[in-house]
Amino acid sequence: MVTVSDIAKNKIVELRLKDGLSENTAIRVAVEGGGCSGLMYDLQFDATQQPTDHLVEDKGIKILVDRKSLLYLAGTELDFSDGLNGKGFQFKNPNATRTCGCGESFAV
Repeated sequence: MVTVSDIAKNKIVELRLKDGLSENTAIRVAVEGGGCSGLMYDLQFDATQQPTDHLVEDKGIKILVDRKSLLYLAGTELDFSDGLNGKGFQFKNPNATRTCGCGESFAV
């Protein structure tokens, strides 16, 4: 299961409103090949659930994860930071054995 922190939830709601999307619009969290560590996270809004998607809801946020990505993302928390060390969504993934310096790619 993928969860969202309270800060990430607030940012997702803010961005969804800014983009004029309904509260039924989910966020899609996926893993793709690439980056300096081998795998990269992908995060976007998506209103269409595919037959192979796993749908979870946390703190009122609908999260879509495809079957392949779910293997890499089980137990992951989506967080948001706007501190001095960088601004943006962060993935706290207990499955990652190595991450790159920017935090956008990982290995398992």
